[in-house]
Amino acid sequence: MADIRTRVAAVEDRAQLPPGQEERFSGYGVMGLPFRSGHVLALRRFPVTSVGPGYTSVWWRDPAGAWTMWTDADPGLSCPRYFGSALSSASVHRISIDWSDERSFTVTVGDGVGLVWEVRVGDTPLTRLMSGVSGALPQRLWRGRRFLRAVGAAAGPSLRAGRIGLVGEVPNGQSFRAAPRRMWFVQDSRATLGGADLGSIGALTEQARLRDFWIPQRGIFMIGSAVFEPFDPARHVTATSSG
Repeated sequence: MADIRTRVAAVEDRAQLPPGQEERFSGYGVMGLPFRSGHVLALRRFPVTSVGPGYTSVWWRDPAGAWTMWTDADPGLSCPRYFGSALSSASVHRISIDWSDERSFTVTVGDGVGLVWEVRVGDTPLTRLMSGVSGALPQRLWRGRRFLRAVGAAAGPSLRAGRIGLVGEVPNGQSFRAAPRRMWFVQDSRATLGGADLGSIGALTEQARLRDFWIPQRGIFMIGSAVFEPFDPARHVTATSSG
């Protein structure tokens, strides 16, 4: 069985967009990782998208609940395109993902941000089972909203991750569907921001979310795709860079 780094390298080289006319993204990332201090981090790496070049984005929520997104692409062509109206800041920076072994990587956000985030991921019998089932399901099922609601409702308790939303609306107004095809748990993580340690990982007192996108109460690393309703300037909020 291929190790995690090898699977990620295959995504970088051969990721394909799901079929359709919507705004589509394919890649991997950390769905969300809560820290007992109240901080939250998330990672999105999409080598291919239907709206622009591939990009990397890091999300940070501070203990007061303010969200920031750092991206290495135009905010209008990356995550702030969908979440910008809920953010305190969105800005463009150099972002790197460096793997030190088959299960460990470090995310660095430069240009004055000073985030250094170390992550170690691994599998369990549960994640192997869920990855096997998800990977075997036909693509057409992942386009069904009823199916995705059922999967999210079952996955949250099974993974002991709180609520998981695979379908709904994002803060800027577009509808979305997410299709995780392989997953692993974050087994350990350490992060510093501007030299300050964010502390130990652990569930929050109140689960974080961005409208219908819920941040899992434990770290989940996944490979998969996401689909969003096409942007309509008459109905949706336009993303801008700030901060």
